[in-house]
Amino acid sequence: MFNRTMLRAAAALASISLVAGCGLFSDNDAEGAKPVVVGTTSAPSTLDPAAAWDGSWELYRNVFQTLLSFPTGSTSPQPDAAENCKFTDATNTAYQCKLRENLTFSNGHKLDAAAVKHTVDRILKINVNGGPSGLLGSLSGVETQGDRTVTFRLTKADATFPFILATPAMSLVDPAEYPLDKLREDGKLTGSGPYTLESYTEGSEALLKKNASYNGFADRKNEAVTIRYFKDSEAMVSALKGKDIDVTNRGLTAEEVTALQEKKSENEGLQVVETVGSDIRYLVFNPKDPAAAKLPVRRAIAQVVDREALVSQVYSGTAEPLYSMIPKGIASHTTSFFDTFGDPDVDKAREILQDAGIDEPVELTFWFTTDRYGSATAREFAELKRQLDASKLFKITLQGKPWKDFQEGYKNGKYPVFGRGWFPDFPDPDNFIAPFVGKNNALSTPYESAEIAEQLTLSRRETDRGAGAVSKQFERAQEVLVEDVRLLPLWQGKLHIAASEEIAGCERAMDPQTIMQVWELHRKASW
Repeated sequence: MFNRTMLRAAAALASISLVAGCGLFSDNDAEGAKPVVVGTTSAPSTLDPAAAWDGSWELYRNVFQTLLSFPTGSTSPQPDAAENCKFTDATNTAYQCKLRENLTFSNGHKLDAAAVKHTVDRILKINVNGGPSGLLGSLSGVETQGDRTVTFRLTKADATFPFILATPAMSLVDPAEYPLDKLREDGKLTGSGPYTLESYTEGSEALLKKNASYNGFADRKNEAVTIRYFKDSEAMVSALKGKDIDVTNRGLTAEEVTALQEKKSENEGLQVVETVGSDIRYLVFNPKDPAAAKLPVRRAIAQVVDREALVSQVYSGTAEPLYSMIPKGIASHTTSFFDTFGDPDVDKAREILQDAGIDEPVELTFWFTTDRYGSATAREFAELKRQLDASKLFKITLQGKPWKDFQEGYKNGKYPVFGRGWFPDFPDPDNFIAPFVGKNNALSTPYESAEIAEQLTLSRRETDRGAGAVSKQFERAQEVLVEDVRLLPLWQGKLHIAASEEIAGCERAMDPQTIMQVWELHRKASW
Protein backbone atom coordinates (compact mmCIF):
# COMPACT_ATOMS: atom_id res chain seq x y z
CA MET A 1 0.00 0.00 0.00
CA PHE A 2 2.94 2.33 0.44
CA ASN A 3 5.08 4.12 -2.10
CA ARG A 4 8.74 3.69 -2.96
CA THR A 5 9.53 7.33 -2.30
CA MET A 6 8.68 6.89 1.36
CA LEU A 7 10.58 3.62 1.54
CA ARG A 8 13.65 5.43 0.21
CA ALA A 9 13.07 8.19 2.78
CA ALA A 10 12.89 5.61 5.54
CA ALA A 11 16.13 4.06 4.33
CA ALA A 12 17.74 7.48 4.23
CA LEU A 13 16.58 8.13 7.77
CA ALA A 14 18.23 4.96 8.95
CA SER A 15 21.49 5.67 7.14
CA ILE A 16 21.69 9.27 8.38
CA SER A 17 21.07 8.09 11.90
CA LEU A 18 23.74 5.42 11.71
CA VAL A 19 26.32 7.98 10.64
CA ALA A 20 25.19 10.54 13.20
CA GLY A 21 25.39 8.25 16.21
CA CYS A 22 23.03 7.17 18.98
CA GLY A 23 24.63 3.74 19.22
CA LEU A 24 23.17 0.49 18.05
CA PHE A 25 24.62 -1.81 20.66
CA SER A 26 23.92 -2.17 24.37
CA ASP A 27 24.70 -4.38 27.31
CA ASN A 28 22.01 -5.38 29.77
CA ASP A 29 23.14 -4.51 33.26
CA ALA A 30 21.96 -2.61 36.31
CA GLU A 31 22.10 0.65 34.35
CA GLY A 32 19.26 -0.66 32.16
CA ALA A 33 16.83 -0.35 35.06
CA LYS A 34 17.51 3.36 35.50
CA PRO A 35 14.73 5.35 33.79
CA VAL A 36 15.60 7.07 30.53
CA VAL A 37 14.67 10.75 30.90
CA VAL A 38 13.25 12.45 27.79
CA GLY A 39 12.82 16.21 27.57
CA THR A 40 10.33 17.87 25.20
CA THR A 41 8.62 21.20 24.64
CA SER A 42 5.46 19.41 23.49
CA ALA A 43 3.27 18.75 26.54
CA PRO A 44 -0.12 16.99 26.23
CA SER A 45 -3.17 19.23 26.03
CA THR A 46 -5.32 16.45 27.53
CA LEU A 47 -4.98 12.85 28.76
CA ASP A 48 -8.17 11.72 26.99
CA PRO A 49 -7.59 10.54 23.39
CA ALA A 50 -11.15 11.48 22.42
CA ALA A 51 -10.21 15.16 22.80
CA ALA A 52 -6.80 15.40 21.11
CA TRP A 53 -5.64 15.84 17.55
CA ASP A 54 -2.29 17.34 18.48
CA GLY A 55 1.06 16.68 20.15
CA SER A 56 -0.68 14.78 22.96
CA TRP A 57 -0.20 11.78 20.67
CA GLU A 58 3.46 11.67 21.77
CA LEU A 59 2.32 10.36 25.14
CA TYR A 60 -0.57 8.26 23.82
CA ARG A 61 1.64 6.20 21.49
CA ASN A 62 3.55 4.89 24.49
CA VAL A 63 0.73 4.19 26.96
CA PHE A 64 -2.18 3.13 24.73
CA GLN A 65 -2.59 0.55 22.01
CA THR A 66 -4.21 0.92 18.63
CA LEU A 67 -5.52 -1.86 16.41
CA LEU A 68 -2.75 -1.14 13.92
CA SER A 69 0.50 0.74 14.36
CA PHE A 70 3.89 1.42 12.78
CA PRO A 71 6.56 -0.93 14.13
CA THR A 72 10.11 0.33 13.79
CA GLY A 73 11.14 0.27 10.15
CA SER A 74 7.59 -0.06 8.81
CA THR A 75 5.99 2.56 6.56
CA SER A 76 2.58 0.91 6.34
CA PRO A 77 0.23 -0.03 9.19
CA GLN A 78 0.85 -3.38 10.86
CA PRO A 79 -1.20 -5.25 13.51
CA ASP A 80 -0.79 -4.16 17.13
CA ALA A 81 -3.80 -4.94 19.34
CA ALA A 82 -5.19 -6.68 16.26
CA GLU A 83 -4.03 -10.08 15.13
CA ASN A 84 -4.95 -9.16 11.56
CA CYS A 85 -6.99 -6.57 9.64
CA LYS A 86 -8.25 -6.40 6.05
CA PHE A 87 -10.86 -4.99 3.71
CA THR A 88 -13.50 -7.70 3.26
CA ASP A 89 -15.26 -6.38 0.16
CA ALA A 90 -14.30 -5.31 -3.35
CA THR A 91 -15.46 -1.72 -2.80
CA ASN A 92 -13.20 -1.05 0.20
CA THR A 93 -16.15 -0.06 2.41
CA ALA A 94 -15.91 -2.84 5.02
CA TYR A 95 -12.74 -3.12 7.09
CA GLN A 96 -12.46 -5.95 9.60
CA CYS A 97 -10.01 -6.56 12.44
CA LYS A 98 -9.57 -9.63 14.62
CA LEU A 99 -8.06 -8.91 18.04
CA ARG A 100 -5.19 -10.77 19.65
CA GLU A 101 -6.25 -13.30 22.26
CA ASN A 102 -6.31 -12.46 25.97
CA LEU A 103 -5.83 -8.70 25.70
CA THR A 104 -6.31 -6.69 28.89
CA PHE A 105 -6.03 -3.11 29.99
CA SER A 106 -3.45 -2.26 32.63
CA ASN A 107 -6.18 -2.39 35.33
CA GLY A 108 -6.92 -6.02 34.44
CA HIS A 109 -10.16 -5.33 32.58
CA LYS A 110 -10.75 -7.20 29.34
CA LEU A 111 -9.89 -5.50 26.05
CA ASP A 112 -12.40 -6.98 23.63
CA ALA A 113 -14.39 -6.03 20.54
CA ALA A 114 -16.90 -4.15 22.68
CA ALA A 115 -14.09 -1.95 24.03
CA VAL A 116 -12.96 -1.16 20.47
CA LYS A 117 -16.48 -0.17 19.47
CA HIS A 118 -16.84 1.93 22.64
CA THR A 119 -13.55 3.72 21.86
CA VAL A 120 -14.64 4.79 18.39
CA ASP A 121 -18.27 5.49 19.29
CA ARG A 122 -17.30 7.90 22.08
CA ILE A 123 -14.99 9.88 19.78
CA LEU A 124 -17.95 10.49 17.48
CA LYS A 125 -20.46 11.05 20.27
CA ILE A 126 -18.38 13.53 22.29
CA ASN A 127 -17.27 15.18 19.03
CA VAL A 128 -14.75 17.58 20.55
CA ASN A 129 -14.26 20.73 18.48
CA GLY A 130 -10.96 20.27 16.62
CA GLY A 131 -10.71 16.75 18.03
CA PRO A 132 -10.08 13.39 16.33
CA SER A 133 -13.66 12.89 15.14
CA GLY A 134 -12.50 14.80 12.06
CA LEU A 135 -10.50 11.72 11.06
CA LEU A 136 -13.62 9.54 10.93
CA GLY A 137 -15.58 11.30 8.21
CA SER A 138 -15.90 8.12 6.13
CA LEU A 139 -17.12 5.92 9.01
CA SER A 140 -20.83 5.01 9.18
CA GLY A 141 -20.69 2.55 12.07
CA VAL A 142 -18.85 -0.14 14.03
CA GLU A 143 -20.10 -3.72 14.42
CA THR A 144 -18.83 -6.52 16.65
CA GLN A 145 -18.93 -10.26 16.13
CA GLY A 146 -18.13 -12.11 19.33
CA ASP A 147 -15.34 -10.92 21.59
CA ARG A 148 -12.58 -10.58 19.04
CA THR A 149 -13.96 -9.38 15.70
CA VAL A 150 -14.76 -5.78 14.79
CA THR A 151 -16.05 -4.51 11.44
CA PHE A 152 -15.92 -0.87 10.41
CA ARG A 153 -18.58 0.12 7.87
CA LEU A 154 -17.58 3.02 5.65
CA THR A 155 -19.86 5.36 3.73
CA LYS A 156 -17.46 5.32 0.78
CA ALA A 157 -14.22 3.72 -0.30
CA ASP A 158 -11.37 4.88 1.92
CA ALA A 159 -7.99 3.24 1.37
CA THR A 160 -6.53 5.48 4.09
CA PHE A 161 -8.72 3.97 6.82
CA PRO A 162 -6.03 1.50 8.02
CA PHE A 163 -3.68 4.49 8.45
CA ILE A 164 -6.33 6.27 10.52
CA LEU A 165 -6.73 3.25 12.82
CA ALA A 166 -2.96 3.36 13.35
CA THR A 167 -3.01 6.93 14.69
CA PRO A 168 -2.92 7.53 18.45
CA ALA A 169 -6.32 9.24 17.99
CA MET A 170 -7.74 5.70 17.93
CA SER A 171 -6.09 4.73 21.23
CA LEU A 172 -8.15 1.94 22.78
CA VAL A 173 -9.79 2.81 26.11
CA ASP A 174 -11.58 0.89 28.86
CA PRO A 175 -15.38 1.44 28.82
CA ALA A 176 -15.40 1.22 32.63
CA GLU A 177 -12.99 4.17 32.91
CA TYR A 178 -13.95 6.33 29.94
CA PRO A 179 -17.63 7.39 29.73
CA LEU A 180 -19.37 7.17 26.36
CA ASP A 181 -20.80 10.69 26.46
CA LYS A 182 -18.13 12.79 28.18
CA LEU A 183 -14.40 13.12 28.63
CA ARG A 184 -12.56 11.52 31.52
CA GLU A 185 -11.79 14.25 34.05
CA ASP A 186 -10.00 12.59 36.98
CA GLY A 187 -6.50 13.30 35.62
CA LYS A 188 -5.74 9.60 35.26
CA LEU A 189 -5.09 7.33 32.30
CA THR A 190 -5.78 3.65 31.65
CA GLY A 191 -4.43 1.94 28.54
CA SER A 192 -3.01 -1.33 27.28
CA GLY A 193 0.17 0.00 25.68
CA PRO A 194 3.86 -0.70 26.32
CA TYR A 195 3.87 1.48 29.48
CA THR A 196 1.57 2.50 32.28
CA LEU A 197 1.36 6.12 33.40
CA GLU A 198 2.50 5.90 37.01
CA SER A 199 2.12 9.61 37.71
CA TYR A 200 1.51 12.82 35.81
CA THR A 201 2.04 16.46 36.69
CA GLU A 202 0.50 18.71 34.06
CA GLY A 203 3.07 20.74 32.18
CA SER A 204 5.89 19.21 34.21
CA GLU A 205 6.42 15.46 34.17
CA ALA A 206 5.07 12.02 33.21
CA LEU A 207 6.48 8.85 34.78
CA LEU A 208 6.11 5.73 32.64
CA LYS A 209 6.69 2.17 33.79
CA LYS A 210 6.81 -1.03 31.75
CA ASN A 211 3.31 -2.52 31.48
CA ALA A 212 3.50 -6.11 32.74
CA SER A 213 0.30 -7.12 30.90
CA TYR A 214 1.22 -5.59 27.52
CA ASN A 215 0.58 -7.81 24.49
CA GLY A 216 1.75 -6.07 21.32
CA PHE A 217 4.57 -5.55 18.82
CA ALA A 218 6.83 -3.20 20.84
CA ASP A 219 10.15 -4.68 21.91
CA ARG A 220 10.83 -2.57 25.01
CA LYS A 221 14.50 -1.89 25.58
CA ASN A 222 14.05 -0.23 28.98
CA GLU A 223 12.09 -0.67 32.20
CA ALA A 224 10.89 2.90 32.69
CA VAL A 225 10.89 6.34 31.06
CA THR A 226 10.44 9.79 32.55
CA ILE A 227 9.19 12.54 30.25
CA ARG A 228 9.86 16.11 31.36
CA TYR A 229 8.05 19.04 29.78
CA PHE A 230 9.81 22.34 29.19
CA LYS A 231 8.32 25.71 28.28
CA ASP A 232 11.31 26.62 26.12
CA SER A 233 14.15 24.83 24.41
CA GLU A 234 16.88 26.81 26.19
CA ALA A 235 15.91 25.25 29.52
CA MET A 236 15.68 21.82 27.86
CA VAL A 237 19.19 22.07 26.38
CA SER A 238 20.54 23.28 29.71
CA ALA A 239 18.98 20.22 31.36
CA LEU A 240 20.61 17.95 28.75
CA LYS A 241 24.05 19.47 29.31
CA GLY A 242 23.52 19.23 33.07
CA LYS A 243 22.57 15.54 32.73
CA ASP A 244 19.12 16.14 34.20
CA ILE A 245 17.66 14.60 31.03
CA ASP A 246 19.11 12.02 28.63
CA VAL A 247 17.33 12.81 25.35
CA THR A 248 15.51 15.74 23.74
CA ASN A 249 12.43 15.25 21.60
CA ARG A 250 11.22 18.23 19.55
CA GLY A 251 11.67 21.95 20.08
CA LEU A 252 15.39 22.51 19.42
CA THR A 253 16.13 25.77 17.61
CA ALA A 254 18.43 25.92 14.60
CA GLU A 255 21.08 27.66 16.69
CA GLU A 256 20.87 25.00 19.38
CA VAL A 257 21.21 22.17 16.86
CA THR A 258 24.25 23.84 15.27
CA ALA A 259 25.84 24.56 18.65
CA LEU A 260 25.29 20.99 19.87
CA GLN A 261 26.84 19.58 16.69
CA GLU A 262 30.03 21.53 17.32
CA LYS A 263 32.60 19.60 19.30
CA LYS A 264 33.03 22.08 22.11
CA SER A 265 33.98 21.16 25.65
CA GLU A 266 30.48 21.94 26.98
CA ASN A 267 29.05 19.45 24.47
CA GLU A 268 31.36 16.61 25.46
CA GLY A 269 29.44 13.37 25.84
CA LEU A 270 26.53 14.56 23.67
CA GLN A 271 25.36 13.52 20.21
CA VAL A 272 22.85 14.84 17.65
CA VAL A 273 20.85 12.55 15.38
CA GLU A 274 19.23 14.03 12.27
CA THR A 275 16.22 12.26 10.76
CA VAL A 276 14.10 12.86 7.69
CA GLY A 277 11.34 15.31 8.62
CA SER A 278 7.83 15.68 7.24
CA ASP A 279 6.64 18.24 9.78
CA ILE A 280 5.47 21.51 8.26
CA ARG A 281 4.59 25.05 9.36
CA TYR A 282 1.90 27.17 7.77
CA LEU A 283 -0.43 30.14 8.26
CA VAL A 284 -4.21 29.80 8.63
CA PHE A 285 -6.57 32.57 7.49
CA ASN A 286 -9.88 32.94 9.33
CA PRO A 287 -12.74 33.66 6.88
CA LYS A 288 -14.77 35.27 9.67
CA ASP A 289 -12.27 38.12 9.96
CA PRO A 290 -13.17 41.08 7.68
CA ALA A 291 -9.63 41.47 6.32
CA ALA A 292 -8.51 37.82 6.21
CA ALA A 293 -11.77 36.88 4.48
CA LYS A 294 -10.73 38.87 1.38
CA LEU A 295 -8.99 36.70 -1.22
CA PRO A 296 -6.89 39.62 -2.58
CA VAL A 297 -5.49 40.19 0.93
CA ARG A 298 -4.52 36.55 1.24
CA ARG A 299 -3.04 36.50 -2.26
CA ALA A 300 -1.03 39.64 -1.55
CA ILE A 301 0.42 38.10 1.61
CA ALA A 302 1.34 34.99 -0.40
CA GLN A 303 3.04 37.27 -2.94
CA VAL A 304 5.11 39.10 -0.31
CA VAL A 305 6.25 36.33 2.04
CA ASP A 306 9.87 35.37 1.42
CA ARG A 307 10.33 31.80 2.57
CA GLU A 308 14.02 31.72 1.64
CA ALA A 309 14.72 34.68 3.92
CA LEU A 310 12.55 33.21 6.67
CA VAL A 311 14.40 29.89 6.63
CA SER A 312 17.78 31.58 6.35
CA GLN A 313 17.20 34.06 9.16
CA VAL A 314 15.48 31.74 11.61
CA TYR A 315 16.05 28.08 10.70
CA SER A 316 19.40 27.92 8.90
CA GLY A 317 20.22 24.35 8.00
CA THR A 318 17.32 22.79 9.90
CA ALA A 319 14.41 23.62 7.58
CA GLU A 320 13.70 24.37 3.94
CA PRO A 321 11.10 26.50 2.12
CA LEU A 322 7.77 24.80 1.46
CA TYR A 323 5.54 25.70 -1.48
CA SER A 324 2.82 23.11 -0.96
CA MET A 325 0.97 21.63 1.99
CA ILE A 326 2.37 18.23 0.92
CA PRO A 327 6.08 18.26 1.81
CA LYS A 328 9.05 16.79 0.00
CA GLY A 329 9.44 13.06 0.61
CA ILE A 330 5.68 12.44 0.45
CA ALA A 331 4.13 11.17 -2.78
CA SER A 332 2.48 13.85 -4.98
CA HIS A 333 4.50 16.77 -3.58
CA THR A 334 4.43 19.83 -5.86
CA THR A 335 5.64 23.43 -5.73
CA SER A 336 2.21 24.86 -6.52
CA PHE A 337 2.57 28.12 -4.55
CA PHE A 338 5.87 28.94 -6.26
CA ASP A 339 4.43 28.01 -9.65
CA THR A 340 1.64 30.55 -9.09
CA PHE A 341 3.33 33.38 -7.21
CA GLY A 342 7.00 32.93 -8.12
CA ASP A 343 9.59 34.89 -6.18
CA PRO A 344 8.43 37.45 -3.58
CA ASP A 345 7.32 40.64 -5.38
CA VAL A 346 5.93 43.67 -3.54
CA ASP A 347 4.87 45.40 -6.78
CA LYS A 348 2.75 42.41 -7.81
CA ALA A 349 1.22 42.30 -4.32
CA ARG A 350 0.40 46.03 -4.52
CA GLU A 351 -1.28 45.48 -7.88
CA ILE A 352 -3.39 42.63 -6.43
CA LEU A 353 -4.64 44.90 -3.64
CA GLN A 354 -5.21 47.93 -5.87
CA ASP A 355 -7.21 45.88 -8.37
CA ALA A 356 -9.47 44.99 -5.43
CA GLY A 357 -9.82 48.65 -4.43
CA ILE A 358 -7.60 48.30 -1.37
CA ASP A 359 -5.32 51.33 -1.19
CA GLU A 360 -4.58 51.61 2.53
CA PRO A 361 -2.20 49.27 4.45
CA VAL A 362 -4.12 46.22 5.65
CA GLU A 363 -4.05 45.82 9.43
CA LEU A 364 -3.93 42.25 10.70
CA THR A 365 -2.98 40.44 13.91
CA PHE A 366 -0.88 37.29 13.56
CA TRP A 367 -1.14 34.85 16.46
CA PHE A 368 1.32 32.13 17.41
CA THR A 369 1.88 29.69 20.26
CA THR A 370 4.80 30.49 22.55
CA ASP A 371 5.53 27.00 23.86
CA ARG A 372 4.50 24.36 21.32
CA TYR A 373 7.01 24.31 18.47
CA GLY A 374 10.09 25.69 20.16
CA SER A 375 11.29 29.15 21.09
CA ALA A 376 12.22 30.00 17.46
CA THR A 377 8.53 30.48 16.69
CA ALA A 378 8.56 34.02 18.10
CA ARG A 379 11.48 34.92 15.81
CA GLU A 380 9.73 33.31 12.87
CA PHE A 381 6.71 35.56 13.34
CA ALA A 382 8.91 38.58 13.92
CA GLU A 383 10.48 37.89 10.51
CA LEU A 384 7.06 37.54 8.87
CA LYS A 385 6.04 40.86 10.41
CA ARG A 386 9.26 42.49 9.19
CA GLN A 387 8.68 41.32 5.63
CA LEU A 388 5.03 42.35 5.48
CA ASP A 389 5.52 45.70 7.23
CA ALA A 390 8.47 46.50 4.95
CA SER A 391 6.19 46.18 1.93
CA LYS A 392 4.15 49.14 3.24
CA LEU A 393 1.08 47.14 2.23
CA PHE A 394 0.42 45.69 5.69
CA LYS A 395 0.58 46.64 9.35
CA ILE A 396 1.05 43.45 11.33
CA THR A 397 0.55 43.09 15.08
CA LEU A 398 1.94 39.97 16.78
CA GLN A 399 0.34 38.13 19.68
CA GLY A 400 1.62 34.97 21.36
CA LYS A 401 0.00 32.67 23.90
CA PRO A 402 0.86 29.36 25.59
CA TRP A 403 -0.53 26.37 23.69
CA LYS A 404 -3.53 25.70 25.88
CA ASP A 405 -4.76 29.30 25.68
CA PHE A 406 -3.75 29.59 22.03
CA GLN A 407 -5.71 26.45 21.20
CA GLU A 408 -8.81 27.77 22.92
CA GLY A 409 -8.55 31.01 20.97
CA TYR A 410 -8.30 29.53 17.48
CA LYS A 411 -10.98 26.95 18.23
CA ASN A 412 -13.32 29.82 19.10
CA GLY A 413 -12.46 31.67 15.91
CA LYS A 414 -10.79 34.61 17.66
CA TYR A 415 -7.68 34.90 15.48
CA PRO A 416 -7.62 36.57 12.03
CA VAL A 417 -4.38 34.79 11.06
CA PHE A 418 -2.54 32.19 13.10
CA GLY A 419 0.41 29.85 12.76
CA ARG A 420 0.19 26.11 13.09
CA GLY A 421 2.52 23.17 12.75
CA TRP A 422 1.62 19.75 11.45
CA PHE A 423 3.25 16.47 12.31
CA PRO A 424 1.62 13.86 10.07
CA ASP A 425 -0.97 11.47 11.43
CA PHE A 426 0.31 9.01 8.84
CA PRO A 427 2.75 9.22 5.90
CA ASP A 428 0.30 9.65 3.02
CA PRO A 429 -0.50 12.77 0.93
CA ASP A 430 -4.12 12.56 2.03
CA ASN A 431 -3.03 13.48 5.55
CA PHE A 432 -1.57 16.81 4.45
CA ILE A 433 -4.83 17.97 2.87
CA ALA A 434 -7.88 16.19 4.32
CA PRO A 435 -7.36 17.29 7.96
CA PHE A 436 -7.52 20.98 6.98
CA VAL A 437 -10.68 21.01 4.87
CA GLY A 438 -14.34 20.48 5.70
CA LYS A 439 -16.56 21.71 8.51
CA ASN A 440 -15.03 19.59 11.25
CA ASN A 441 -11.33 19.98 10.50
CA ALA A 442 -8.25 19.94 12.72
CA LEU A 443 -7.99 23.73 12.69
CA SER A 444 -11.55 24.43 13.88
CA THR A 445 -11.67 26.96 11.03
CA PRO A 446 -14.25 25.65 8.55
CA TYR A 447 -12.93 25.39 4.99
CA GLU A 448 -15.38 23.72 2.66
CA SER A 449 -14.26 22.90 -0.86
CA ALA A 450 -16.39 20.62 -2.99
CA GLU A 451 -13.59 20.12 -5.48
CA ILE A 452 -10.99 19.10 -2.89
CA ALA A 453 -13.56 16.75 -1.35
CA GLU A 454 -14.13 15.18 -4.77
CA GLN A 455 -10.40 14.70 -5.36
CA LEU A 456 -9.98 13.08 -1.94
CA THR A 457 -12.90 10.74 -2.66
CA LEU A 458 -11.34 9.66 -5.96
CA SER A 459 -7.91 9.10 -4.39
CA ARG A 460 -9.31 7.00 -1.55
CA ARG A 461 -10.51 4.38 -3.99
CA GLU A 462 -6.88 3.53 -4.71
CA THR A 463 -5.27 1.06 -2.34
CA ASP A 464 -1.96 1.64 -4.13
CA ARG A 465 -0.86 4.87 -2.44
CA GLY A 466 2.14 5.44 -4.71
CA ALA A 467 2.57 8.72 -6.55
CA GLY A 468 1.46 7.38 -9.92
CA ALA A 469 -1.85 6.03 -8.66
CA VAL A 470 -3.13 9.16 -6.95
CA SER A 471 -0.93 11.97 -8.32
CA LYS A 472 -3.60 13.55 -10.55
CA GLN A 473 -6.06 13.93 -7.66
CA PHE A 474 -3.54 15.41 -5.22
CA GLU A 475 -2.02 17.73 -7.80
CA ARG A 476 -5.46 19.22 -8.47
CA ALA A 477 -6.21 19.47 -4.73
CA GLN A 478 -3.00 21.44 -4.27
CA GLU A 479 -3.97 23.76 -7.12
CA VAL A 480 -7.27 24.50 -5.36
CA LEU A 481 -5.40 25.28 -2.14
CA VAL A 482 -3.38 27.87 -4.08
CA GLU A 483 -6.50 29.34 -5.67
CA ASP A 484 -8.15 29.79 -2.27
CA VAL A 485 -5.05 30.70 -0.18
CA ARG A 486 -6.87 29.71 3.00
CA LEU A 487 -3.63 28.06 4.11
CA LEU A 488 -0.14 29.33 3.34
CA PRO A 489 2.70 26.76 3.65
CA LEU A 490 5.95 28.23 4.97
CA TRP A 491 8.58 25.55 5.60
CA GLN A 492 9.26 21.91 6.36
CA GLY A 493 11.74 20.81 8.95
CA LYS A 494 14.24 18.15 9.75
CA LEU A 495 13.99 16.34 13.05
CA HIS A 496 16.90 16.44 15.47
CA ILE A 497 17.34 14.36 18.58
CA ALA A 498 20.06 15.46 20.98
CA ALA A 499 21.11 12.88 23.52
CA SER A 500 23.78 11.73 25.89
CA GLU A 501 26.25 9.33 24.30
CA GLU A 502 25.17 6.85 26.96
CA ILE A 503 21.81 6.46 25.19
CA ALA A 504 21.26 4.01 22.33
CA GLY A 505 18.25 3.54 20.07
CA CYS A 506 17.64 7.14 18.94
CA GLU A 507 17.88 6.16 15.29
CA ARG A 508 14.97 3.76 15.75
CA ALA A 509 12.84 5.84 18.07
CA MET A 510 10.98 8.02 15.52
CA ASP A 511 8.12 6.27 13.72
CA PRO A 512 6.73 7.33 10.29
CA GLN A 513 4.36 9.68 12.12
CA THR A 514 7.48 11.33 13.62
CA ILE A 515 6.27 10.29 17.07
CA MET A 516 8.89 9.07 19.50
CA GLN A 517 8.58 5.42 20.47
CA VAL A 518 10.38 5.65 23.79
CA TRP A 519 10.66 1.88 24.15
CA GLU A 520 13.57 1.96 21.68
CA LEU A 521 15.71 4.12 23.99
CA HIS A 522 18.11 2.45 26.39
CA ARG A 523 21.42 2.93 28.17
CA LYS A 524 24.50 1.21 26.90
CA ALA A 525 27.22 0.03 29.22
CA SER A 526 29.91 -0.20 26.56
CA TRP A 527 30.53 -0.24 22.83
